[in-house]
Amino acid sequence: MDSDCIYLDYHATTPLDPRVRDAMEPYFFEHFGNPSSALHRYGWKAEAAVSAARRTVAELIGAAEPQEIIFTSGATESVNLALKGIALQNEGGHIITAKTEHNAVLDTCRWLERRGYRVTYLDVDSEGFIDWGQLERSFAPDTLVVSIMHANNEVGTIQDIAAIGALCRQRGVLFHTDATQAIGKVPFSVDQCNVDLASFTAHKFYGPKGCGVLYVRKRFPRIRLEPLIHGGGHEFGLRSGTVNVPGIVGLAKALEIAVAEYDQESRRLKELRDQLWAALSESYPQAVVNGPRLDDHADRRLPGNLNVSFPGIEAESLISFLGNVAVSTVSACGSGEHRISHVLEAMGIGEQRARSAIRIGVGRFTTHEQIERAIGYFQAALKKASARVVAM
Repeated sequence: MDSDCIYLDYHATTPLDPRVRDAMEPYFFEHFGNPSSALHRYGWKAEAAVSAARRTVAELIGAAEPQEIIFTSGATESVNLALKGIALQNEGGHIITAKTEHNAVLDTCRWLERRGYRVTYLDVDSEGFIDWGQLERSFAPDTLVVSIMHANNEVGTIQDIAAIGALCRQRGVLFHTDATQAIGKVPFSVDQCNVDLASFTAHKFYGPKGCGVLYVRKRFPRIRLEPLIHGGGHEFGLRSGTVNVPGIVGLAKALEIAVAEYDQESRRLKELRDQLWAALSESYPQAVVNGPRLDDHADRRLPGNLNVSFPGIEAESLISFLGNVAVSTVSACGSGEHRISHVLEAMGIGEQRARSAIRIGVGRFTTHEQIERAIGYFQAALKKASARVVAM
């Protein structure tokens, strides 16, 4: 990475770990075969690599068998296959999700609504946790699936998906979780969490872009999905298309590393995050954390997540003064209209506070030295942004 730039946007994407790159490299050149080529050694070698990766991923997430792992192009495709794949097996029905889900889920649900399916969007509290009472009341005789993300991509809220999954199991309803932000960062087992379908992607845990997973339970219950992509019957008939062998190898290696290093890395990220927050709150006493409290010892927030509002300062204005610090604003521009984050809006945060919110994500390659430098950049930027407000 650019030594002059301090990357603090790890929720958006992560750099490829060199160990992952090394694992992938032979499959670009030496072992470049198509796994579907069953009559020569190039195809055999590629197929063996994909099968080994499938076994590794299945074991690391607690799947009962490798065939429950479907490789896709990323979490967005996995979400679409999960929700549309279930819905299209039925002529109508009901889906439950939350207002704070990623747009991959929300836009898919809106697409289904336009085709006659009913969707309940659950409210959340001020920390981003779903309304349990509303969830329990929302089940209907024709509820097909509940889709609740494991960890939020903006404010880091970690939902109790094991309890949600248990409730769904009691009602005979399938449970899907978008585990994109959680995989490799918090403990995750599809069996222990009562998950029937799970979506995630490699580039959120230091793997390659363009490769994701959909976990599909095959026993108790056996789930059947309607394929969205046809032509060749790859991935057990659920996802046709030439298999991305280097990406799959890299995904498995990245997940292996993330799970092995989770305990140590989690403690380190919390320390760096808290160090940054302490300095920011001292420099700008009005600053406020969005999402679960940082001192919440129940581990209900992603360890590397820091979402902060600086009341009185527009987030984009502050970012413009940060120079070499890469962070993101949680507001978005759509159809020419400036909108606040749908996540913060659902949490009941006022518009002014939402417009001053910045999402910061620390990660594997963040160092104490970088945090110290970032603190200096933030302090200078806060003074400039505050001066601009006063001048106006």
